[in-house]
Amino acid sequence: MKQKRQIAILGSTGSIGTQALQVIEEHSDLYEVYCLTANNRVELLAEQAHRFRPAAVVIANEQRYGELQALMSDMPDVKVYAGARALDEIVEAGPIDMVLTAMVGFAGLSPTIHAIKARKAIALANKETLVVAGELILQLAQQYHVSILPVDSEHSAIFQSLVGEADNPIDKILLTASGGPFRLLPMERLATVTKADALRHPTWDMGAKITIDSATMMNKGFEVIEAKWLFGVDAGQIEVLVHPQSIVHSAVQFQDGSVKAQLGVPDMRLPIQYALSFPHRLPLSGKKLNLFESHALEFYKPDMEKFRCLALAFDAIRRGGNMPCIVNAANEVVNRAFLEDRCSFPQMADVIEKTMQKAAFSPQPDYDVYIETDREARRIAAELLVP
Repeated sequence: MKQKRQIAILGSTGSIGTQALQVIEEHSDLYEVYCLTANNRVELLAEQAHRFRPAAVVIANEQRYGELQALMSDMPDVKVYAGARALDEIVEAGPIDMVLTAMVGFAGLSPTIHAIKARKAIALANKETLVVAGELILQLAQQYHVSILPVDSEHSAIFQSLVGEADNPIDKILLTASGGPFRLLPMERLATVTKADALRHPTWDMGAKITIDSATMMNKGFEVIEAKWLFGVDAGQIEVLVHPQSIVHSAVQFQDGSVKAQLGVPDMRLPIQYALSFPHRLPLSGKKLNLFESHALEFYKPDMEKFRCLALAFDAIRRGGNMPCIVNAANEVVNRAFLEDRCSFPQMADVIEKTMQKAAFSPQPDYDVYIETDREARRIAAELLVP
């Protein structure tokens, strides 16, 4: 009997984590959950544990540890841990074959590094890991001979388009974007949009943080930075295309002019499953793409003046060093502030830009510099938000 592949899911209660569990449940003959982790949502974490019976669960917020222990008291075989250190340690567990990093934000960096050093295959859904420390992560992956398989729909599409192309050089990466909820809104109206407006994404059902990032298009900026590291291209070789239908998930143009793209319905289970099953394709329940129903597929250039966060991300990647780390930290602060009604939509880009100007720049950062940069940029951004 073939042994099931053991999967650790960092961030199992979020959008990616819950859909990954659907994939695992659909292919329970191939995959088994070894560990589930969450930041705060203890009730859902406990519910998932009762359903999938992992070896361990971790709650990152140590203040919720007692609550989780109580909810897990009828499952003595499942080990219960808490805190950031527990996240770092659990990914090193011997039986784990793959770690799906679906945590949100800078917090995903440390456990990803620990997983790589433990030689675990990485299914990467935490975009901040490569945004903040792409060079370091790629060096470690090469050093420890670890594969990093992208889970973002766009990067998965690029990866799928490159399969079978060996060393054929990339001329251009065509990174698609839905355009978010404000694609057609006049620029002068952005000052009055609310979080409720921003959270109404026209295509994807995602968590609050990434949905706001999609509305500002910072999410696409982060994906540009990720693509640079994942596929070894310069920022000048990455072109963002606004594609409202979200059918073409991204494409690659080669030197001969040929363009290969991956198409599908907007369903995150597909790239999640492909990362788990690569190089094999497994059956997947749900709606399949019908091109007769798709009608027009439209593509537009993004408005960099209207979506300044995208322009700032391109600026950060050109400057390199710890600048993407500065941008990420400031963005996490303003994203939270917008969700808490403490800043306006345009103010998010203002604060990020000013933080980029004020924070100390390091052209060749190491891990310790990333940690200090993140701390300093968060402090600066928070101070800029204070009236």
